[in-house]
Amino acid sequence: MMAMRSRGPGDGRGGRVRSEFDQKVLDIRRTARVVAGGRRFSFRATVIVGDRAGRVGMGVGKGAAVADAVEKGAAHARKVVMRVPITDTKSIPFEVTAKFSAARVLLKPAPEGRGIVAGGPVRMIADLAGIKNISAKILGRTSNKLNNAHAVMEALKKLK
Repeated sequence: MMAMRSRGPGDGRGGRVRSEFDQKVLDIRRTARVVAGGRRFSFRATVIVGDRAGRVGMGVGKGAAVADAVEKGAAHARKVVMRVPITDTKSIPFEVTAKFSAARVLLKPAPEGRGIVAGGPVRMIADLAGIKNISAKILGRTSNKLNNAHAVMEALKKLK
């Protein structure tokens, strides 16, 4: 008779492990490559993960299905999580600007109670990082969410 052993989460049988991070999908794009006989479509997902307590990461995943791409993006984001310094007023310590490709962002600390005065990728990243009071502006002309998110992550790296 074979002894039964208990299996915990992450036992290799497809059981989902509950992460300490919350995740949000920033962007999903359909990409195509041309092969003999037509086009093959795949998906690119940009995922932001954070614990709302000063840790945040961003990842990009590609897959044949949207769910696969999101899963890969979340796994990549969890690998590259970084710590963000947050003040007592739940803001950033000082003003910072950053550039990535054509994207430029400006992040400014805000007083208690101001909230997140930002749009798009900046709002999502600040929320998941645990920043409650911040003023931000996307200065570049690009509307590419991926590049704007990269610029925000570069700005947060400068806060160290």
